[in-house]
Amino acid sequence: MPVFLSSSAEDTRNFGKKFSKSVKGGQIFALSGEVGCGKTEFMRGVIEELSPDAIVSSPTFSIVNRYECADFTVCHFDFYRIKTVEELFEIGFEEYLSPNTAVFVEWADMYPQALGKNAKTISFECVAENLRRIGF
Repeated sequence: MPVFLSSSAEDTRNFGKKFSKSVKGGQIFALSGEVGCGKTEFMRGVIEELSPDAIVSSPTFSIVNRYECADFTVCHFDFYRIKTVEELFEIGFEEYLSPNTAVFVEWADMYPQALGKNAKTISFECVAENLRRIGF
């Protein structure tokens, strides 16, 4: 599994910007890792590159943030506050899974069955105070 080591939030955002060049509609990415390990910073980089005018924020309370990009839409989910997989489907999660949308899900390991077998996992690990390991 390829690994990237980040020593700052800026490193993590820059890595997200580079990663964004491989993102296409129809892809699903499961972002896993504890609080503070870089998931949202990574997404800031992805969105800043794909939709430069967007204001990027964590979807912790909104559950999903939607960003219109040049060729497709990016939906950034946070499953942390979802109580059951049924609740996830009640909010219409499956409607976001389309060929024109790239879906990124923080706390995806809570409901992996909702993502399908083609989801790609990106893991974030706090190795030290200023060191994060991002693996694919």
